[in-house]
Amino acid sequence: MNLRVPHDMTRRHFLRHLTTSAATLPTLQFVSQMQANAAQVRRNQKACILMWMGGGPPTIDLWDLKPGSKNGGEFKPISTRGDVEISEHLPKTATVMDNLSIVRSMSTREADHGRGRYYMHTSFVPNATVVHPTFGSIVSYELGTQRKDLEIPAFVSIGGASGSPGFLGMAHAPFVVDSNGQIRNSQPAVANRQRLNQRLAMLDVIETGFINSDRGEAPTSHKEIYKKAVNLMTSDQMRAFRIEGENQKTRDAYGDNNFGRGLLMARRLVENGVPFVEVDMGGWDLHDNVFPRLRDDLLPNLDRGIAALTTDLKERGLLDHVVLVWMGEFGRTPRITQTVGRNHWARSWSVVVGGGGLKGGQAVGATDADGVEIIGKSYLPGDIWATVAQALGLPVGKVYTSKRGRPLKLAGGGTPIQELIG
Repeated sequence: MNLRVPHDMTRRHFLRHLTTSAATLPTLQFVSQMQANAAQVRRNQKACILMWMGGGPPTIDLWDLKPGSKNGGEFKPISTRGDVEISEHLPKTATVMDNLSIVRSMSTREADHGRGRYYMHTSFVPNATVVHPTFGSIVSYELGTQRKDLEIPAFVSIGGASGSPGFLGMAHAPFVVDSNGQIRNSQPAVANRQRLNQRLAMLDVIETGFINSDRGEAPTSHKEIYKKAVNLMTSDQMRAFRIEGENQKTRDAYGDNNFGRGLLMARRLVENGVPFVEVDMGGWDLHDNVFPRLRDDLLPNLDRGIAALTTDLKERGLLDHVVLVWMGEFGRTPRITQTVGRNHWARSWSVVVGGGGLKGGQAVGATDADGVEIIGKSYLPGDIWATVAQALGLPVGKVYTSKRGRPLKLAGGGTPIQELIG
């Protein structure tokens, strides 16, 4: 019989073999387990939640307003509990800004969606000779492998796909679900558990034979992915994906929208020991009608979600151990276009970070009165991720080696931002 190892070692291939029926998810003692894991997080088990703004948000209208400038737009700044001003359409966020800081001098030069997304996720510009791991995969590799009680993936992406694990391997790829906790591209559950066990036993025999025949890394990786699938089918921890377990007051605070549900799920996941969660909020490619689209749709959901997540983590004693990052692939032009929009702009824009023991309530860096030029020091994606790495206790100076033997520094060799570290 001519058997061959499948070459499709993608997350989709993994999910084809995954069952997600609620009937396969044990429910006993889940609440007490979540409480125990929350206590572990409080005992310095760090995590990061990345709020990804797909499309490139106009940070000049959110975090670095320019009243009095022709570029300033329609919105006014308001004071906050921190030593910063932000948009009048983020009033709830203003009440938690003492926990968050704005890096206002990002200058990243990549104003293409794909290239900018890659750069902001990996700290490296795209290169045809190597696929760099997204930062969530690095956290999975560094922290997830240390958490022996963690049965669900160490890197979860909610609402959209994240980056690639690159040379770290598929075991550290993002596990993608929608805001309702449904696994992307999943198949119906296997109804007969005995039949499933028989299939797994047969598969184990075949794959063990491939591994013993020295056919490279693919058979071993394939077997590891199937093992993770079985863990997911049988783990109580999968209940963390089901936000209906939360009381209605909490769910209302986050908001009944994809971003709000995603953030609530992220809180449940980090509480359960997941070290990196990315929550996608798209819709920021605002080439026209920027102000009504922000005011009527994007900013109300963003405002409610950020405020609820920050407050919830703080009330649970988790905020000092969970780093929050808000970013997109770039900002948008200071100049307002004829269609009352803003185009792509990577020259001077903002990122927000907080929690995890980082200093809040401040602005780091600045732009000029028109929002065009950086005043003083500028920052790159690697500086943001190096800051996060230090807050998570990762080895900032670590050097990885790609499959081709190429040395690659963690966070692209970026430097932690001292104003945030303290």
